[in-house]
Amino acid sequence: MNYAEIKNCDIANGEGVRVSLFVSGCRRHCKGCFNAVTWDFSYGKPFDEEVEERILGMLAPGYIAGLTLLGGDPFEPENQRALLPFVRKVRERFPEKTIWCYTGYTYEHGGLKEPEVQTEATRALLSLIDILVDGRFIEAQKDIRLKFRGSSNQRVIDLKRSISTDSIVLYLT
Repeated sequence: MNYAEIKNCDIANGEGVRVSLFVSGCRRHCKGCFNAVTWDFSYGKPFDEEVEERILGMLAPGYIAGLTLLGGDPFEPENQRALLPFVRKVRERFPEKTIWCYTGYTYEHGGLKEPEVQTEATRALLSLIDILVDGRFIEAQKDIRLKFRGSSNQRVIDLKRSISTDSIVLYLT
């Protein structure tokens, strides 16, 4: 997997001060995407152990609320497989920090609705995420007043509660 960017002290992509990892690769190609450069899976730099350790170091300060995964799309199959072991490390080292994730795919019944992105890593990765912002960006539904999402069709889901109740529990409406 490649990544496009790492933002330290990001306040735009989740609650609190966060470390944000923008992965490379997205097959959705939403019209009006704010980060179309990340559609290319080969864009950016390799996501390797050195990068993982750098991010883990950025997460260490007490004022950092957690990690945000976005892109590109973290739930492209090849990205899921690369992110799962890293997100497990984040959970082990920083259990008190939240993990947010943005995806253009749709959460449904404990997994993702779209069969083309279902992998052996999907449910395990979802189980490690606290908040999932799901759904394609739809330019005609763009609304800059929305908190933590770009278009009104997207949902901000409390994934822990959704998994435990086997229903969609919105974190923000």
